[in-house]
Amino acid sequence: MTEAPERTVEPFDLPEDPGPRGQVGRPVLRYGGGDRTSGAQRFLADLSFPGALQVALVTIPVGCADILGVDATAARAIPGVVDVVTAADLPSPMPRFGVSHQDRPVLAVERVNYHGEPVAAVVAETLDAAQAAARAVRVDYRELPGAYTLDAALAPGAHLVQDPSIRPGDPAAATNVLEDALYIWGDVAAEEARTAVVVENVYTFPMVTHFPIEPGGTVAVPTDQGGLDVYSPVQHPYLLQRTLASVLGLPLNQVRVFAPDPGGGFGGKQNPKIEPLLAFLALRTRRTCRLVLSLEETFQSMRRAGCRMTARTGFTQNGELTFHQVDADFQIGAYADVAPRVMGKGSYVAAGPYRIPGVRIAARAVMTNTTPSTAFRGFGSPQVAWALESQLDAGARRLGLDGLEIRRRNLVAKGEAFVRGASEATADGEWHQSLEKAAELLGWDQPLAPNRGRGIAVGIKPGATSGLSQSLVRLLCDGSAIVYAGTSDMGQGARTLWQQIVSDELGTPLDQVSVVSGDTGTVPFDLQTSASRSTVFMGSAVLEACRDVRQRVLDLYAESTGVPADQLSERRGTLVTPEGELSLPEAARKALGSLRGEFIGQGTRRLRGKGNHPLGGDAAFYEFNATAIEVEVDRETGELLLTKHVTVSDVGTELNPLQVVSQDEGAAIMGLGHSQMEQLLLDEHGRIRNLGALDYRIPTFKDVPVELITGAVENHDGPGPYGSKGISEGALLCTAGALGAAVAQATGVVIRDLPLTPERVWAAIQTAGTGRHE
Repeated sequence: MTEAPERTVEPFDLPEDPGPRGQVGRPVLRYGGGDRTSGAQRFLADLSFPGALQVALVTIPVGCADILGVDATAARAIPGVVDVVTAADLPSPMPRFGVSHQDRPVLAVERVNYHGEPVAAVVAETLDAAQAAARAVRVDYRELPGAYTLDAALAPGAHLVQDPSIRPGDPAAATNVLEDALYIWGDVAAEEARTAVVVENVYTFPMVTHFPIEPGGTVAVPTDQGGLDVYSPVQHPYLLQRTLASVLGLPLNQVRVFAPDPGGGFGGKQNPKIEPLLAFLALRTRRTCRLVLSLEETFQSMRRAGCRMTARTGFTQNGELTFHQVDADFQIGAYADVAPRVMGKGSYVAAGPYRIPGVRIAARAVMTNTTPSTAFRGFGSPQVAWALESQLDAGARRLGLDGLEIRRRNLVAKGEAFVRGASEATADGEWHQSLEKAAELLGWDQPLAPNRGRGIAVGIKPGATSGLSQSLVRLLCDGSAIVYAGTSDMGQGARTLWQQIVSDELGTPLDQVSVVSGDTGTVPFDLQTSASRSTVFMGSAVLEACRDVRQRVLDLYAESTGVPADQLSERRGTLVTPEGELSLPEAARKALGSLRGEFIGQGTRRLRGKGNHPLGGDAAFYEFNATAIEVEVDRETGELLLTKHVTVSDVGTELNPLQVVSQDEGAAIMGLGHSQMEQLLLDEHGRIRNLGALDYRIPTFKDVPVELITGAVENHDGPGPYGSKGISEGALLCTAGALGAAVAQATGVVIRDLPLTPERVWAAIQTAGTGRHE
């Protein structure tokens, strides 16, 4: 394993060893990164399954329709077709699955609820035959006036996206509101009485897709014992295992999930989608069944929830926040997936990391006949941050303050509550330091050139509120080591951190530490790979397993040599004996003796939830970020040139500075996507108009800032190994707010609807003429 040029970082003291650092804290290149860059990495589509049947999906070209009949006669006549499966061929009632609600059918039954929902599946010997047969299937359907927008879904007498029978016991089953959330603290009316300035506006955040470079896919292999081996680039292998076992009526030991490294996930590959269908097809045909989605089909399987927010915010004459009211409607799609959790967790921080005496936040998860939304980097926080940060800037303009100063006056200090009441949350970092560092790196007080503007914003996201990660570490007789950890490495570099931790803790050379993951039949349990939890949860489990190994080496060394255990001690990579220090691998070899063998350590990190907490428990940590942007606007075209983009995260401790920079840069650019260009567009039939890479714009190299600067604040105050926190989402939380403020300063016009496309910016400038307006 090689190292990248080292980035200067502040030294830190490890809890048990004040000596020089080893691999932790260094910019070690990513484990497996060479294969990814060379093309040697094998993704799901690259895996060979000789004799596998190929699967193609049958869909209809509308977003909402009753299915009147399916005629597969012509399809079955195509050579090579093995089967055509419709809802009638699956168990009745149709098996349904989901994370928060068991509402999603394996195949559309009687009704299609979104564009791209599969009506049937063709199984054939070749992909060409499967695709030809899918085109030959004739579906008789009656189009319905689907609810494709929030307004349509919430209108009196609106078309119901789900039949009320799917929501038994739900008093709101006759509406399109699946769940709601309400957070209140303080006395808003009393606070309004002392308020000098009130700003009230409506903001919209678009539906956007994840656009992973690797599309979705699944391979299901029936076993001789009546079970299944399922291959899927899923972020939560154990969740998929449980879901399949439940839907199929199998014990967990009969379902084994192999999770090849995802080629990007961003939350879109967390939860089951097509895997239950492939499982039924494999058990039905008793043959391996393979489906790799096209990019267009992947677009139809995952997206971020759009959101409309009405915000009303009060300020004193000196810029202190007095109250904040938000009504937020999240457009979640046709099935629940994890979207109600996105709504609840995002709206929990809709008042941001600020000192606000009176708050009322009301949020709803609204179903529409659109692609089911799911987890997406930021998990609801970017939506609410767009509204809140824009409100702060609106208040600042009214009060004659700048965006930095109004945040200075309202940002909470470490240990201070920013969510109050029964579910109180307090700042777990010196967040002012991130704000000030971002402003300094941008050059906040420097003179501005014509047509340029600057904006600054902050964002916050709760980390995991419950979790369980387990790890095994084996120290082999030759001093090499193997780590077993269930975390999916989809690009965040988790395995590199495990490698660094093990190398330091056990004294094993970095290139002699290997990591095994992605197999529920081999690795211990990990609840999920999400919420930037991997470093804090699995990292802590790996660290504990290493220390278990160290103690076992000490114990066996005492037994083997006769040296009393109380005369021995151990620390990172070292056993201390009365005769002197031994490297831990050397001590292990001496303890094992001629029989050799190995040492096995086990580690667990568990966070139990709280049943009375609106999020199910306190967050293990908070991701906090400050972003500052300078932009130049071409008033003739509306095009934006980002001359400088700064992002500063509160990281606790940088275990690998190179990976912190990589994650922050990636998140920042992804944030520019939903801020500047990305949006899913629907026609009047609920069809996605911009499917695929040609019509759906994402940032390219020509769109990235001229200067992109990432910074970090290290105070070693996190709950993870050596004081670390999760960091992979922070840099996109408040991108939109910073960019929106910069555009407003550069042009004199305020835009409240994302994305800030050239057309939208140009139109706003033309509407405003030469005058400034709010």
